[in-house]
Amino acid sequence: MRRIYNIENKILKETPAKDGQVLLFINPSEEEKKFLTTSLEIDEHTLMSALDPEELSRLEFEPKHTALILKRPRNYSGKDQLLFKVASMGLFLFQDKLVIVISEDIALFVGKRFKKIDDIRDVFIKIIYNSISHYIEHLKVINMISEEIEQKITESVNNKYLYNLFSLEKSLVYYVNAINSNGFVFEKMNNSSKKIGFDIEDKEILEDIIVENNQCRKQAEIYSNILTSLITARSSIVSNNLNLLIKHLNTITIWIMVPTFVVSAFSVNVNIPMQHHPNAFWMIMGLAVISVWLMINYWKYRNW
Repeated sequence: MRRIYNIENKILKETPAKDGQVLLFINPSEEEKKFLTTSLEIDEHTLMSALDPEELSRLEFEPKHTALILKRPRNYSGKDQLLFKVASMGLFLFQDKLVIVISEDIALFVGKRFKKIDDIRDVFIKIIYNSISHYIEHLKVINMISEEIEQKITESVNNKYLYNLFSLEKSLVYYVNAINSNGFVFEKMNNSSKKIGFDIEDKEILEDIIVENNQCRKQAEIYSNILTSLITARSSIVSNNLNLLIKHLNTITIWIMVPTFVVSAFSVNVNIPMQHHPNAFWMIMGLAVISVWLMINYWKYRNW
């Protein structure tokens, strides 16, 4: 799918024209891929990298354009079962146009940053800024979900909540790697700002992006460490609770076995003391109760 945009009165507007200043390709077809590689001379490998979620971020300088492969958060779906994933995005900056290649339809030009657009380089750098904001929003959601699961997991022994925590931890590992990969590219962009064509204002925004990305990475690392510690602590608590449960069950079993032994001893089919006594039954029951009382006191004395 192809969408064409032009900058009109400092606002990015979609146009039905066949060409424009900003070209957005959403999961391009074979015909569109051919157009990108032949007409715009975009490297085929770089184009496929923009659609590959496993591809690392990188910055390349071609004769007619600058190519940036950026890692961004994927739109969350309920089918993902609390697994937040990352995807790749390709930004190809030409002298007179910006080509964007993404694998899924997402809202790229939203937020206060896109209320005023100066040129295509401004669009280029604000898309990057928005991707960091997208990460921060997802991190807030992950933190809220983990807190909710933490409350539920103390009230339930269902393994579902542990699986949810594992999914969130895996998501944070993906996010930390993606954010860290983007950070190296942003540093390279800052060092090559003149080559890309950034002015002083663009360079200042890029420096803000680097700071924001570092803060985002640290936040993701903190959440990841907290989740890891939570899962480890929860596993220890489960093991300890299991040991306590087994201990209590063994205690109850022993308490039952002691009076049972007393009663069984007087139930054998041979001559035994008190078998002709009129209160033999109550005497045996008394001995059974005394044996339980002695066992309980011994348990308390040993602090078991």
